[in-house]
Amino acid sequence: MSSKNETYNGWTNYATWRVQLEIFDGMEIDEAVTHESVREYAEQVIEDTSTPGLARDYALAFLSDVDWQEIAENLNDYNEINIRDEEDEDPDPYAGSELAGGQEGNPFVFAYLFQRCRKPGQQ
Repeated sequence: MSSKNETYNGWTNYATWRVQLEIFDGMEIDEAVTHESVREYAEQVIEDTSTPGLARDYALAFLSDVDWQEIAENLNDYNEINIRDEEDEDPDPYAGSELAGGQEGNPFVFAYLFQRCRKPGQQ
């Protein structure tokens, strides 16, 4: 027999893992979320993608076991890492510079620079 308090795949319980996987996995957000906003979003997804009746009632009841704080923290952590990674990316050193002739991404300029930077004898 399984206890309601057992962890599941590293999450608080099966309900938390399943809702995270089905609704929030890989979701990109622009600002921090709260456990209330995450719960409201999941409830709205269920209401928008189902018809009134027994199945919807069971789906909404399933949400009562979800650890919303855990999902909110995971979303915030996941997106903080992605935002930090985007900020840490090196910009194109030639973008908008005189070397690129002010033509960002011009393939002819880059081909020219590549030809000039090769060592003699390289093809």
